[in-house]
Amino acid sequence: MPQDAARPPAAAGLPAPAVPPPGPPGGPAPAGAAGFAAFGLPEAPGTAAFWAQARSPVSVPVGDGGWDTLFLWRGGPGSVVFESWSEPVPLRRWGGTDCWYARVRMPGRLRVTYRFDTEEGAYGDPLNPVGVGGEQSVAATPDTPPQPDWPLFGPGDVLPLPAARIRWAPGGPLGPRTVRLHPVGGGGPLVLLLDGDDWLHLHPAAAAFDHAVARGAVPPVTLVFLPARDREAEFGCRPELWEAVRDDLLPRVADLEVPADTGRLVVAGQSLGGLSALYAALRFPGLVTRLACQSGSFWWGGEVDPADPLGGPVGGDAAALLRRGPDLSGLRAAFDVGRHEAAMLPHCEAVEELARRAGATVRVGRADSGHDRAGWRGALLRDVAWALGG
Repeated sequence: MPQDAARPPAAAGLPAPAVPPPGPPGGPAPAGAAGFAAFGLPEAPGTAAFWAQARSPVSVPVGDGGWDTLFLWRGGPGSVVFESWSEPVPLRRWGGTDCWYARVRMPGRLRVTYRFDTEEGAYGDPLNPVGVGGEQSVAATPDTPPQPDWPLFGPGDVLPLPAARIRWAPGGPLGPRTVRLHPVGGGGPLVLLLDGDDWLHLHPAAAAFDHAVARGAVPPVTLVFLPARDREAEFGCRPELWEAVRDDLLPRVADLEVPADTGRLVVAGQSLGGLSALYAALRFPGLVTRLACQSGSFWWGGEVDPADPLGGPVGGDAAALLRRGPDLSGLRAAFDVGRHEAAMLPHCEAVEELARRAGATVRVGRADSGHDRAGWRGALLRDVAWALGG
């Protein structure tokens, strides 16, 4: 799935971030001007010595608790494009050099995916070792807690794929796809990762779980990477996907020579995937009793105004289902949402509380991100571990 497909429709109205005063105007920089010494880059921008020391992004604190963050690009004009946090920020040129830059005022505790959009195409940041696929990178303000289990993969790296796989063709409205499996620490309960291709090709979930299990932060599990073909059709509170998972996919997993405890299942989903995970727990309680749900699209519903999707009934269809009084006493549900996605918070808070009232054991978290897998990936490991703890 393209990363943009995970974004809630309200992201189209993102605000522009505060941009600190620029360096020199488009004309030549003063002779010998260091320019970015405040960011720990003392050499004159655009020189060979500057590029030898350059790194990006770099943040320095400002008085309001936020950060003045410098992004560097070597080449030509373009913009820094952020995932579901702000409008793009144009790059400025340092004098007549090949140094293009943007200074962006970021709030405290923000982790965000970004890319450079140029005349030649979209690129990850070659000066940043934290890559997302080949075309994106991750920035984090210095006060953001680390994600120690996620290895560094730069823009030019290709993530390894698990060897075990199923060519799954459930039929009906669901098209064929390849489902990959990865036993971690000898294998264990199944962790079904919705939007599995994102966790294979953009964020290295297999390596992250390997590390987390090795240090004892997560119990041994068997990861099942389930890609989506049509996210709205499959995840929008409809039973077909989950009937096929129950009746076809899980029996096929059980027949494989892959270590797995098919009697225990955690469903992990984000955005529309998070909505679908909760829907599965409500409609298929014998199948799904453990959830890791990040930024669930709980605005989703039949009464939503297409012009203002997040402005509809609070909690959408998920809240309506929860108000029917299901018995969720057997459900462990971890919910997380980004502290920087304000429009999502009322919907998520309503569903969290309704699930608790229905008897579920609920854990609530707030990621240091917007509607962005850069934040979800930190919550994913923690919430899977918690879901398996009961």
